[in-house]
Parts: sequence; structure tokens; C-alpha cells
Amino acid sequence: MKISADELGGVARVDSRTKNLVKRLKPGEVAVIDHEDIDRVAAESLVESKPVAVLNAAKSTSGRYPNLGPQILVEAGIPVVDNLGSGIMDVRDGHTLKVTQNGEVFRGETLISQGTFQTLETIAEDLTAAKAGMTVQLKAFANNTMEYLEKEQELILDGAGLPDVDTEFEGRHALIVVRGHQYQEDLRTLGPYIREYRPVMVGVDGGADAIIKAGYTVDVVIGDMDSVSDEALRSGAEVVVHAYRDGSAPGCKRVEDLGVEHKIFPATGTSEDIAMLLADGRGAEMIVAVGTHSNLIDFLDKGRRGMASTFLTRLQVGSKLVDARGVSRLYRSRISSWQIAFLLIAGLLGVFAAISATEVGQISFDLVRVWWSDFALWFKNLF
Repeated sequence: MKISADELGGVARVDSRTKNLVKRLKPGEVAVIDHEDIDRVAAESLVESKPVAVLNAAKSTSGRYPNLGPQILVEAGIPVVDNLGSGIMDVRDGHTLKVTQNGEVFRGETLISQGTFQTLETIAEDLTAAKAGMTVQLKAFANNTMEYLEKEQELILDGAGLPDVDTEFEGRHALIVVRGHQYQEDLRTLGPYIREYRPVMVGVDGGADAIIKAGYTVDVVIGDMDSVSDEALRSGAEVVVHAYRDGSAPGCKRVEDLGVEHKIFPATGTSEDIAMLLADGRGAEMIVAVGTHSNLIDFLDKGRRGMASTFLTRLQVGSKLVDARGVSRLYRSRISSWQIAFLLIAGLLGVFAAISATEVGQISFDLVRVWWSDFALWFKNLF
């Protein structure tokens, strides 16, 4: 299929769940998703995969709240065509698609869908409209918070229902890693802290893989097991499966199929919440959080009523909690590489000058000159 200069095209990779798609999306391919209100984490994971374009069956910004995902994608140079309708999900992996500047999507010469080709201007308009609806979202969030408190007050306030784990938290620091915004950079920045304090390393679902990738050992894997790798589950870490309040836990089947021993933690909140409550309830002296959700936009990004639980959880563990999110941006060295090189050269010259001023130094330099003359003569005789 011929693609002109004002068109985009490539092999399609299709999945209604963005976090599953990015695992197999390759640079130069077309990402086909069904993701209303693309959140920041999803957008950043797509940017890392470097698709030629993102085609969204849903609205990338529905107006529910001012989500940042579309802007991140477009600023990274990745075109976004959204509101293409459910028909775009009929595309199969391996189909070659062509996308025009008018938001038209072709398979071969057949027009299969048409949506909105997003620009920074259209995104700004969507965000302005979405900000006007934040009052409704704030009220809903407050109501959800109260509902959660009524359901889980014994767990939050008294630690009732916490599973008995073998990992020792008492008197230790606990580092909880979630695959959230800038989690990789923050985890790298915390390297000196990890080496000195050796905290209990807790990976929330895919956060366990982030810990392993950074070169550390996972002590506890906790979550619903939908985004953690088999490698992490088999790493020897203690596994805690997050279950619904009624005790049902879809993630158990996967863990059982792998033959991994596990414990179950029924709770209404999110997996990062129960990780914090577990560490707090089992006596952790300090809880350091990486990649977790800490503000209203983060909560709305998740698109779940249960995110209200994170607000209450943070209130409960607040005296122990250190949020390391963004710590990699807290301080960046202002010394450039060439300045460091200049200082190094200047230091070496100073050392040579000091040595040459001594009798031993002068003898050493004379020996080096003799050796160099002999080498030059030998090399010359070769020709």
C-alpha cells in the first residue's frame, strides 16, 4: 500500500487495554486502542514504544476531567486520532493501516473509520472544557470517599483483616514501587538510600518488575496479578493477591497455575493502598512510595471509584509516608560534562607539575623520555 508524504501508516497492533498493548507494540507500528481519557502513565508507556500513530476508538478527552495523556503524546511527536468508534477495534494485528491528516483510516483502499486528528490546539480546547466539569468530579470523589470509609473503617483505622505475612516489616523501612509517573527515574535516584537502609522492597503488580529491572530483589509482590511478569512471581518474593471484598480473587488462578504459594488480602481499595496498609499494620518504621498516586488528577486518571481509598490511606499512614515521586527532579546538577572534563584535566596537570618539581619526579620523567626515544627508534627501523 502506497503512503504519501502527508499520510501515516504501518502495521497495526490492537488491544482495548493500553497496558497490555505496549508489551508487544514495536517502534513504527500503529497503536489501536479503546481508551477513554488517556491518562499520563498510559501516554508515557506509549511514548516509550514509539508508535507511528495512536488510533483511539474512544474520546481521548471525554470532558470528565483535564487528563494529560493526549498532550503528552502529541508533544512527543506521536499523532493521535480519536473518537474513531468501536468499528476500529475490528482491525486485526498485522493489518496495514493508512491514516490521513483528516483523521481518515484506510485498510488498503477501503475507508474503515474517520475520527478527529488531534493537535495541540484541539487538545487545549478539550482541556479547557474539561476543567469546567471538575466541580462534578470533586463532589463525586467526596461521596466515594465517605462510602469507602463506611466499608473499610476497621481496616483503615484498626488494621482488621490484614494477612499474616512472613516478611518482617517491624522496625524497618518499606519501599513501595508502583508503575506510575516517572517511577523509573525516581527508583534510580533512590539507589544510595536503598543500599544504605536496605528497605523491604514491595512491588505493586508491575512495580515488582521495575524493582528487578533496577537490579534489586523483590521481597513482596502485591496486587491483582494482571500486569506483573511470571519472572517476578517466581522470583522467590512473598506473593499477596488482592481480592474483592467478597473474597473472590481472579488473580489467584494465574498464581496457582504457576505453582506459587500466596496469601489473599480482601479489600475494597486499590493495590497500592493495601500495600501501604500492610506495611503500616505490620510495623514498618517508614514507608517510601515510588510512582504512587498523590493528587486529584492521578485519582481521576485511574477512572475508578476505589481511588477514593487512596486519599484515606494516605491520611492513615501519613506520619510514616515519604512520597518519593518526583525526587529525580528535585535536584539536577548544574555542572556540565565539559566543565567536569576541564576540572579533571586541570587536576591532572597540577599533579604532574607537583611531581616534576621533585627529584624523584624528574628522574621518572627522564626515564619516560628515554623509553619513548627507544620506542620511536624501534618503530622507525621497522620501515
